[in-house]
Amino acid sequence: MANHDIAELQRVFLTRLDALDHILDVGQKHLPDFDATLQERLAPDMFPLGGQIALACNQPRGFAQWCVGQPIENLKPDIATLAQAREAIEQAKRMVSAIGVDDAKLDETKRIGLGPGRYCELPARQYVSEYLLPNLYFHITTAYAILRKLGVPVGKADFMAFMAPYVRQDQVA
Repeated sequence: MANHDIAELQRVFLTRLDALDHILDVGQKHLPDFDATLQERLAPDMFPLGGQIALACNQPRGFAQWCVGQPIENLKPDIATLAQAREAIEQAKRMVSAIGVDDAKLDETKRIGLGPGRYCELPARQYVSEYLLPNLYFHITTAYAILRKLGVPVGKADFMAFMAPYVRQDQVA
């Protein structure tokens, strides 16, 4: 897996949270009662859209809290309004932007709680590559999929909006 540094992780978290915010914008334009939409699920045993947003935000939030030595305080997966969703995203972005540690933090070991009585310990770089980023993408992808299921015209360009600054057009000869 890629070797990440703190500044690169901040950029990734911020741009992916922006992408999540963007797909919510598209959903809001196409669904008349977006607050009700936050209760929609892909499957009965999965969190609803509001929960997916909270869980997506928890990944960068938890990383930011760990970086500064704070206890991890996750959002509850009970986001019920678009205003709550927007605030969760903005709060996560503020927390990530405020990270002020050096890359040596990524050489430490990270203990990851996996539910009652279960945990694992990983080198922080492995924690980022094998736990944190996959979870972030899973919950953003699930939010995207819920909106697609409801007929919102979001596509890969919306999901990967962070790539827009790098897109170039070939010159036709």
